[in-house]
Formats: sequence, C-alpha cells, structure tokens
Amino acid sequence: MDAGVVARVSRVTRVCARLHLVYTLSRMRPCSVRRFWVHPILRKRLQRGEYHLLVQELRLDDRLFQRYFRMSKEVFDELLGKVGPLITKVDTHLRMSIGPAERLAICLRYLATGDSYATIAFSYRVGRSTVAVIVKEVAGAIWTALVEECMPVPQVEDWRAIAAGFQERWEFPNCVGAIDGKHVVIQAPANAGSLYFNYKSTHSLVLLAVVDVGGFGRSSDIGSLRNSAFGESLRDGSLQLPPDTVIAGSERRGPLPHVFVGDEAFPLLDNLLRPFPGRHLNRERRLFNYRLSRARLVVECAFGILSTQWRMLRRVITTSPEVTELCVKAACVLHNFLLRKTIDMPSRTPIARSTDEVTPTLCDAPRMGSNNATRRSIQQRETFCSYFNEEGAVRWQANVV
Repeated sequence: MDAGVVARVSRVTRVCARLHLVYTLSRMRPCSVRRFWVHPILRKRLQRGEYHLLVQELRLDDRLFQRYFRMSKEVFDELLGKVGPLITKVDTHLRMSIGPAERLAICLRYLATGDSYATIAFSYRVGRSTVAVIVKEVAGAIWTALVEECMPVPQVEDWRAIAAGFQERWEFPNCVGAIDGKHVVIQAPANAGSLYFNYKSTHSLVLLAVVDVGGFGRSSDIGSLRNSAFGESLRDGSLQLPPDTVIAGSERRGPLPHVFVGDEAFPLLDNLLRPFPGRHLNRERRLFNYRLSRARLVVECAFGILSTQWRMLRRVITTSPEVTELCVKAACVLHNFLLRKTIDMPSRTPIARSTDEVTPTLCDAPRMGSNNATRRSIQQRETFCSYFNEEGAVRWQANVV
C-alpha cells in the first residue's frame, strides 16, 4: 500500500478514537438532576412567609405598618386598588400564583429598604428570580397607574399657582420651580465602559427633579438637562409657561419671564436663572445669589425626603439600569402620591394624550447646541438682581450677606 494512503488512514483512525473517548467520558459524567421542583422551604410560604405572618400582624398596628411600608394601610389598600389589575397573575394547574397584594408588598419593601433580592426572597419565602421579576413588573405598573394622576404635565394655570406659592413662601416672584440633579448610585453594568461613570468615581444614573428627566452617570446636571425632553422644551418655549408678567410694585422694570432656578451647574437661559459666577462679587450680586439659593432649597429638601422615604436611593443599586430606572420612577410617583394623601392636595386633571405618543421619561434627546447665555438672559438676571436689592428687598437680607 502507498505510504501516503497509510498515513491518512492512521490519522483518521486516531481522530475517530478520540471522538469515541470524548463520547464515552461524557456518558460517564453524572447528570445534574434538579432536586426540587419547589424547595420545601418555599412551599411553606402561605404558612410562614413574611407577608402571611408579619404583614398581617402589622395591620393591627398603624405606626408599625407605616414604618414597614412607608405608608398607612389605608393608602396601601388604595394603591393596591390602582395597581392590582396590572399585576394580577392567573393560577395554573401546576401552581398558584402570588397574589397582587403580596407582589406589591415585595416591591414596596425593596424600594423602602434597598435590601438585596436574596434577603427579600428568604423573608417572603419565594425564589430570588421571582423577586427580580416582581420588582420589575410592579415598579413599572406603579409608574403606569400613577403617572397621569401624580405627575401630569403642568398647564398655564398650574404654573401660575406654583409661581404664587414661591412668591408667598420664598419672596421670589415669577419662579415656577427649582431644578437640581441627584446621582442614583448603581453597580457598574457589564460592558458599559465609562458610560455611567461620574466625577464622584461611582457609577450612577442622574435624576433631575423637574418632570422626569435623567441620564447617564457621566453626565453633569447641565448635560442631563441638555440631553432631555424637558431641556429641549425649555429651550424651544413649548412648556406652556405663562407669558411675561409685571411684578407687583415693580412696574417700571416691565414684564419679566417666569423662570426656574438652578445652581452653577446649569446654563443661563431665558427661563432658567443661575447664580452669578465667581467669588469676588459686589454686595448686590451676592444678595441675588442668596435669594436664588434660598428659593432653590426646595429641591434639596425634596431629594432628602425622597431618599429618606425610599432608602433604595441611599444604597448602591445592583439591578440593571433599566430596572433601576423603573424603580426610581416608581419612587418619584409614590412620593407625590403620598404627599397628596398627607396634605390632602387635589389632583390636577390628567392631560389627554394620543395613544401613539410615548411619554418622555428617563430618556435621551439630541444635543441642542451651545450653552452660551444670550444678551436677553443676561439682562433679565440683572433685572432680577436690581429688583431684589431695591423694591423686592426684605428686612432680614441685609443681615445675611
């Protein structure tokens, strides 16, 4: 036989022998057999799970129920009535579904504590993956059920009411809101690079306390504003703000616009005031900066209340950015929902929206050019500065600056 043919036959024989050996070894490996369809510990959920024991006992004590869920049992039941139809699951012939009340309890407990999924899973005697699915679905349902009622887009009359409140409480005329950003710290997402990395050397989403704006952690407050639907509306004048108004007692200055107030991180726009930059300022400008910062404190207080109520925001959130976004949005609408129940505020009439439109939330928007202030914006800030130092001055401000 030819030597080349013999060599080829020998190689084929060796390959076949190796394949046979691999096949034989694979058959010898013990197969991983699932020990339980449902773990015996989880089967006792209805008898010993936290919802079926502790939560039912807490219903007998209003104070403890409030501390556990961050809301009273009456408000919990009302919230369940709104969210329940969206989170109810159908029983099957294999197993009973987890009821909507228990699903809502699991999600609220996660928002209120920020505990790991594993911790909540052991307490409620459900699977860890079950907790992950419940948190995602219920947080989304809370946003869907409450956003129209608790976070509608303000109309002209709403802006006027807000401006009246700022004038009465903070002596700042024509102010329709304060704006600031909060970093929601998250665990670095896989393959995200520096997308969520911020100047504090952590990974985060940026939440702005105006409407429902946010962005990647590497964005500054100004970047989040610029790249948001709200920022775009602020620049193109589509926010339906009231027309320029003459301030009572300051007719000689003419009509002034309605403005938002922000810190140094934001740009100076026609409807957005920021402090005068620099350290060596004259007394008049320092007084303006103080009056603006005083009015802007409301957003800092709101962030403090929000993170105290929903302590998830004080921890490093280990879920994906998409689930984190849902949880942050749910916490925001729950904050407004509970605030209305506490102070008995009437809900504004929801705005009818086309079913084809998507409500802008923590989403991206195209960049919108330079942040350079216009002459009109600079002049308007100077006019507000003069007002606070003359006819708009209050008695105590001379002792502050």
